[in-house]
Amino acid sequence: MATAAAAVTRPPMSALSNAQQPKVSEFWTPDYQPESIMPPSRLAGDHNVITMRSTGISTAMIMQDQPMVRKTKIVCTMGPKCWDEQCMGELIDEGMSVARFNFSHGDHEAHQAVLDRFRKVCAEKKSNCAVLLDTKGPEVRTAMLRNHEPIQLVKDQEIIVYAAGPDEYTTFEGYKTEEETKIGCSYAKLCQSVHDEAAEVAVVDNLEHLNHHRAVREQQLVARLNDKMLGERKNGNLPGVKVELDVLQAKDVDDIINFACKNKMDFVAVSFVQTAEDVQNVRQILDENDGQDIQIISKIENEEGMRNFDEILKQTDGVMVARGDLGMEIPSEKVALAQKMLITKCNIAGKFVIV
Repeated sequence: MATAAAAVTRPPMSALSNAQQPKVSEFWTPDYQPESIMPPSRLAGDHNVITMRSTGISTAMIMQDQPMVRKTKIVCTMGPKCWDEQCMGELIDEGMSVARFNFSHGDHEAHQAVLDRFRKVCAEKKSNCAVLLDTKGPEVRTAMLRNHEPIQLVKDQEIIVYAAGPDEYTTFEGYKTEEETKIGCSYAKLCQSVHDEAAEVAVVDNLEHLNHHRAVREQQLVARLNDKMLGERKNGNLPGVKVELDVLQAKDVDDIINFACKNKMDFVAVSFVQTAEDVQNVRQILDENDGQDIQIISKIENEEGMRNFDEILKQTDGVMVARGDLGMEIPSEKVALAQKMLITKCNIAGKFVIV
């Protein structure tokens, strides 16, 4: 029977020469980074296929009494219901590992009060619970509506979508008359990005889709929609389209510099990471503002992030699989497959992943 000592003294694969032929079950290589991952049956020839499933468990763990450590961490979002010290203490007692601060809502003053209160409770309980700032990130939203009243859209009716841009969409007012229906969008380059007539604009509310028909002007396109009551500021996605928006908007940069770095937070979760360059830009901002110790978590939320994931993984400290937004970009039944792939690649690269 293998002993506990034997289970932890296995040499890494990198310490072996090419001439040596180790048995797969005897070695684990945290630094093993294949270009792609595929079932063993797909591999040609005699290859060493090493997985967490086959090598992470030893007979000593099964047959002997050994102390077990919980490796899975619990991330809790600090919403209004858990802002008081009692609730914070209860969360810590129940196993919270990371407190998430969602900067899509609230201001610095409110978040600062919660953070100070949380660190006070952690000190009293001698807890080393980490803190995470989750950026708002770039957004595509519908604009305001005349008199702030929802518009009833009818299936197959033509509507005009105006690319108002981030500055104008809060003042532009959509409308519906007997002659036409016109709504606005916060994404200024909508017509340039959605150039394929088969492309879609997914509106989160009820998961309806605007099927792009044709561009009529530089800032307008004509589309069709299912039966729907459309409101203001509805979040949108562009499935299969590379959105030309900076991963860090002006608000995100301010949040990172004047809150995350200032308060020495442990993690920054960056929304809608699409390329490795996005991660490098965030790291530069952190390094220039005394945030060298803050780790970056790249949130994978769209097709572009999936497509460039291998390069993103090389630059990021950790990964978050944002299943909600990802389900708007790819077929919902394939989200579980994407999740498994991302988790497996993170495990092989030795980087943590949040689901």
